[in-house]
Amino acid sequence: MTEYILARGNGRSIPHEDKIFGINSRAKAMIAEKGADKVINATIGSLLDDEGNLVVLSSVDKVFKGLSPRDYADYAPIGGIATFKEAVQRAAFGANQPKGYVEAVATPGGTGSLRNVISNYSNGGDKVLTSDWHWAPYNTIAGEIGRSIDTFEFFTGDGDFNVDSLEKKVRILLELQESLVLILNTPAHNPTGYSLTLEDWDKVIDVICDAAETGKAIALVIDGAYIDFAGDEEEYRRFLPKLERLPENVISIMAYSLSKTFTLYGTRCGAMICIAKTQEIANEFKMVCEYSSRGSWSNSAKVAQVILSRIYGDPKLLRDVNGERAHYREMLLKRGRAFTKAADQVNLKIVPFDAGFFISIPCDEPDKISAKLEKEGLFIVPLAKGLRVSIASISEEKCSKLPGIIKAAM
Repeated sequence: MTEYILARGNGRSIPHEDKIFGINSRAKAMIAEKGADKVINATIGSLLDDEGNLVVLSSVDKVFKGLSPRDYADYAPIGGIATFKEAVQRAAFGANQPKGYVEAVATPGGTGSLRNVISNYSNGGDKVLTSDWHWAPYNTIAGEIGRSIDTFEFFTGDGDFNVDSLEKKVRILLELQESLVLILNTPAHNPTGYSLTLEDWDKVIDVICDAAETGKAIALVIDGAYIDFAGDEEEYRRFLPKLERLPENVISIMAYSLSKTFTLYGTRCGAMICIAKTQEIANEFKMVCEYSSRGSWSNSAKVAQVILSRIYGDPKLLRDVNGERAHYREMLLKRGRAFTKAADQVNLKIVPFDAGFFISIPCDEPDKISAKLEKEGLFIVPLAKGLRVSIASISEEKCSKLPGIIKAAM
């Protein structure tokens, strides 16, 4: 445990440097020293074009530049402006909105959604459940408010979704706790790129329905940050109506982010959207989550809320945004296909991949391999169970080269 001078540790283990941002800084330093042609930086969780420039949808940028000071300088209501809350439901659910009682609360990105869910649907000291391959900041978010992360095995030995491990962990935790928060990052999971299939979802719903017979409260969180870069928008939302099967003591919550879908990373805007069985439960969701917002960041930034409202208020503009995003999504999907094809050719095992910003490689010594690759000018992220490659930040050509380089290092 770190010894603090004046600050209180409060049971946390706080690193001196964020791992991902630290690796990215070292990559930038090597680029400055040796040149961009000598370095491959596959750490960045933002979509870059083949020249390494941040992709910003020009149709969204046009709206941004047309805003008045009142649109971005004024406070937004704590829960979000009314037109935004309507627009973000359309953005998150598309044509597949589940039947139920829906409420939306604005948050600073998907991260804010996760923070509020954990704060309000678990008790201090509880374990929050997610898959063993997961976005590392889940641990930070939970730890900051006195919870911790527990995991189930994401995949079987055959590479299928491990519903048996999920069922076992759900049962164990509900024997120990009065409630459970379950986070499923899908589709285009970070860090593996896996998307739960419709069959996977049927099994998940069965597990939760069985667990709900205990009468305890369950919050199912769908971390949908990458949903619009998985493939056809409506096809990848077909699982949503399955949530209607869940009983009254289960609340479904979509953690939705504007960062990737609308290339508005720096505006820090998202929403948490609930599907509840009763109006009373939906009202409670709105009340407790807005209260938590007031006690942490207060209001979310208004600018992206106005942008989304404008986009969904103009059918032509919405078509332009969707069309432009589809172009970049295809670019990303081609990168994923190039990487997986090259991995097959060199016999590099990867975690089951469907789509998204990242691909992961199982590895027994991820820190050692990552450090070795850094010396060769290849920067990727070591995780607890392997290595994460950001295909969002490198070209299709580099995606074809990387598996061979990584295999050689391993």
